[in-house]
Amino acid sequence: MRLPYAPSSPPDSADPSTAEIYARIAARRNPRPLIPLDLSLLHSPPVADGWNSFLGAIRTQTVVDQGLLELAVSRVAVLTQAVYEWNAHAPLALKGGIKPEELHAVRTLKSTAPGQGDVSAAVEELGQSPLTARQRAIVRFADEMTQTVKVADETFEQLKEVGFSDREIVELTTGIACYNCVSRVLVALDVGENNAKEMKSVEELVQGLK
Repeated sequence: MRLPYAPSSPPDSADPSTAEIYARIAARRNPRPLIPLDLSLLHSPPVADGWNSFLGAIRTQTVVDQGLLELAVSRVAVLTQAVYEWNAHAPLALKGGIKPEELHAVRTLKSTAPGQGDVSAAVEELGQSPLTARQRAIVRFADEMTQTVKVADETFEQLKEVGFSDREIVELTTGIACYNCVSRVLVALDVGENNAKEMKSVEELVQGLK
């Protein structure tokens, strides 16, 4: 971490509003303690509070399949080289029903976003991967949202073609955008001292769940 972590409990000198913010974040993390990302953001309690509310909604109040959401987050982690994010969310993708071979594809497939290499070859490779049609649509959407920002009409229409509802598309979009924000904070501040580490292999993640 490029900054010292904030205290894990509100300082004695903290005003009541800061203590309430700590309590709200602790309630969302319960029964786990505050994580390094929380302790990074708590240097600015109002920012940490807003972050907690937004992330809480994405994680606990969405209807989109959680395995697919975690697959999207894992893809963002790969594209942004956010080791902390991959190591935290790839196991959740597995728990959410994503198969190891599907997660491996998310980890290793080349980006399908324009300007990132041979797009036609990357799209062909994606089509030959073990990913389902829904998963392939999410990967292309995440690639473009993360690396070119502007999403092609064809890519967006694929989300509809594979059966995502309007609400699910909004939740996937905000989830991908949200975790692009997360990854940029994690990497810029080196939260958890992970920048110099390697992302865990899918095999390691599977073993860790046993």
